[in-house]
Amino acid sequence: MDRIPDHVDLDPQETQEWLDAMSGVLEHEGRGRTHFLIDELLQQDKTTGGGYRAALTTPYVNTIDAAQQPAFPGDVAMELALDSYLRWNAMALVLRAGRHSGVGGHIATYASATTLYEVGFRHFFRARTDAFGGDLVFIQGHSSPGIYARAFMEGRFTEAQMDLFRQETKGGMASYPHPRTMPAFWEFPTVSMGLGPLMAAYQARYMRYLEDRELIPAQGRKVWAFLGDGEQDQPETLAAIAMAGREKLDNLIVVVNCNLQRLDGPVRGNAKIIQELESVYRGAGWNVVKVIWGSGWDRLLQDDHDGRLRQRMMDAVDGEYQVFKARDGAYVREHFFGVDPVLRERVAHLSDDEIGALARGGHDPVKVYAAYAAAMKHGGQPTVILAKTVKGYGMGAAGEAANTNHQQKKMTADAVRALRDRFALPVPDDQVEDVPYLHLPPGSPQDAYFQAGIARAGGHIPHRSAGTETLVAPPLDSFAAHLKSSDGREYSSTMAFVRVLSQLLKDKDIGPRVVPIVPDESRTFGMDGLFRQVGIHSHVGQLYTPQDAGQLSYYKEDRQGQILQEGINESGAMSSWIAAGTAYSTHGVATVPFYIYYSMFGFQRTGDLAWAAGDMRTRGFLIGATSGRTTLEGEGLQHNDGHSHVLSSVIPSCVSYDPAYSYEIAVIVQDGLRRMLQEHEDVFYYLTVVNEKTAHPAMPEGVREGIVKGMYRLREGPVFDPKPRVQLFGSGAILKEVLAAADLLRDDFGVVADVWSVTSYTELRREGLETERWNRLHPLAPQRTGFVQRQLASTAGPIIAATDYMKAVPDQIRPFVGSQRFVTLGTDGFGRSDTREALRGLFEVDRHHIVVAALKALADDGLLRPQEVADAIAKYGVDPEARSAALL
Repeated sequence: MDRIPDHVDLDPQETQEWLDAMSGVLEHEGRGRTHFLIDELLQQDKTTGGGYRAALTTPYVNTIDAAQQPAFPGDVAMELALDSYLRWNAMALVLRAGRHSGVGGHIATYASATTLYEVGFRHFFRARTDAFGGDLVFIQGHSSPGIYARAFMEGRFTEAQMDLFRQETKGGMASYPHPRTMPAFWEFPTVSMGLGPLMAAYQARYMRYLEDRELIPAQGRKVWAFLGDGEQDQPETLAAIAMAGREKLDNLIVVVNCNLQRLDGPVRGNAKIIQELESVYRGAGWNVVKVIWGSGWDRLLQDDHDGRLRQRMMDAVDGEYQVFKARDGAYVREHFFGVDPVLRERVAHLSDDEIGALARGGHDPVKVYAAYAAAMKHGGQPTVILAKTVKGYGMGAAGEAANTNHQQKKMTADAVRALRDRFALPVPDDQVEDVPYLHLPPGSPQDAYFQAGIARAGGHIPHRSAGTETLVAPPLDSFAAHLKSSDGREYSSTMAFVRVLSQLLKDKDIGPRVVPIVPDESRTFGMDGLFRQVGIHSHVGQLYTPQDAGQLSYYKEDRQGQILQEGINESGAMSSWIAAGTAYSTHGVATVPFYIYYSMFGFQRTGDLAWAAGDMRTRGFLIGATSGRTTLEGEGLQHNDGHSHVLSSVIPSCVSYDPAYSYEIAVIVQDGLRRMLQEHEDVFYYLTVVNEKTAHPAMPEGVREGIVKGMYRLREGPVFDPKPRVQLFGSGAILKEVLAAADLLRDDFGVVADVWSVTSYTELRREGLETERWNRLHPLAPQRTGFVQRQLASTAGPIIAATDYMKAVPDQIRPFVGSQRFVTLGTDGFGRSDTREALRGLFEVDRHHIVVAALKALADDGLLRPQEVADAIAKYGVDPEARSAALL
């Protein structure tokens, strides 16, 4: 017998009896008891193998029914009028900027989101005060014109400043939220879509981390993140959803502006993005609140006793909904209601204009307020508000719900006039083409209402604090143990760093502020000893006995643990690092994050976040471990990093180093702490360390400045020796090969070599460029000499620079070495799996290739015979016909 479809009711009377019984429970015992009984029924079905699966989506109506809405505390008409002022000024900002300079801007996104922001500004967002830490608000990047419009009406910007929108070289305002260029205004850069959701989620978790560790008080602060529905497709967004749900971050409220459009067209033309997102968020453990229909639909829904309207709402797809708002009420009557004669009759009493005016929930302050109020009260889960809006709301024929409106930066005078008329704005006809900014008349009811919202919030939002807390970096002599010789004992520079980190964690002043961050590689980096020392942070503590509980370095989770163990999740770890590195601003508490990871999975994988970190003025340390193209033996192409120093060099606020010895690491870390904690410099440091063991010499006298600036002479050959001389530059792991090459040159060919440790080609280049620029702009002043030139002033012979990174890294200083021949050896090409010795031979950065390069440079300078180069090639078994590794 064929199975009867589930939707066929075989016994309506029995069904009604069940429903009546449930209604009785709801009336007399409450919703909690009702839900309990439903859960018990589902559990019974499950235990008997029924296989019932509850739906992850709810009907396509507002989550909060009109009868359940809280009383709106404001004046709806006043708020809608103020929204219109803001939309106008945001539009004027873009149109005037385009007219004056052609720099453009975006109108449609903020037009759709105005009410979503303004309900928050007027009723929910809380500014930072002396007594309260303040909420963190992530603004959707393309909404920036509207946020500027609000700041203008607050008196924070003048008309002259507004007219310099997107003209920063003239002192104007940034295109999007950029703390780097507007450090007193913007807090979070969000316009690289996908990063905003991820950083917001990790900011919420880091806020709770600080509360758990009692570094800040728990004050019920919230992180609000305003996102676009198209942005939800980003993998970073999905990762944020999963993490926040798993961690039950009830301090996080996400508002998704579901205007149904992305840059080119519909987000989900053939489906419903709100329903899809509801299933994604709910499945990840979020509280979901849908705001789909405005108050004008309430009566129609109340009268929908047969469910026809709800079904029609469900049947229509987003592509249709977009068209409905691009057309007039007559079209909606015919194509939305008219498909069902019963629905057509139900709206017969409404005019076409009244049907056209039926608003979406995201444009209704009452509906938005109800959703926000519910989110603020909800505990145990993060909340997402899925608010349906119209992209380009108010733009009319000029772009409302049009596929092209994201790129729309201009509007005709008629379109501007139509917007003025629609929102009844006080712009005289003879000024329409000028698109003047609108001011609230001082002392007017509108101005009083607007100012009351600011007073309720406790101040202006957004507003970024520069941070005032100063922590004193430990003096260099406190790192004395790391400045001494290891007396022949070998250990890796990774272990040298871990020992420095361990000492910092014990420091009575800054120790509690140190935040170690690892993406599930602590044991690889020798950090497992820290598990017991400072613990791994977990909001719920440790609910189990770890497998290694009897061992010294057992896996210890603790609510006050310091380590952030992120799992195999570099993007999440980077977001935690950014949150920790900006806590001086967002929380008024300076914390010092050390994020240690496989260097190949740093800038290459999370480069966009690293750039955002620079924008956010992040302070902290990135530690690229197991670094170098040839040093991580056996791993191969995907793990061998030979270019992270190229990638780090492009971020202006990133200070990069490739140290070789323990004392170099100590000097660099101490200097970074000084600059960031004491001097409040908005920089972050990148250090590469390796897993190859080596002996560590004592720190030579007088090299501290050279270590910090980027180079110093590690070993000098005999000063008055008449033999040919070369200058050998080495960094990180390859410094060992350079030292060995110097010995071979001396012993096998009678060549004198001075050996230099180059800790940062990037810093040397930057200093050289600044010196060059100063000289160019001051032709009449005594010309300055750069650091590289000063270091090499008394040296002789060609320079051979060998690195475990691409040749582009040492090539950075080529313009500053003067007339000396400059030869670079590097690891251009894809990595390979093999031993270090084999890989260094393949990439031609081992001691033998360094010797050959040095001899050839001397021969090219006429100081040796070419035959001696050929002899070296033969002596060391170098294959002159081998194909370049860069071409393999």
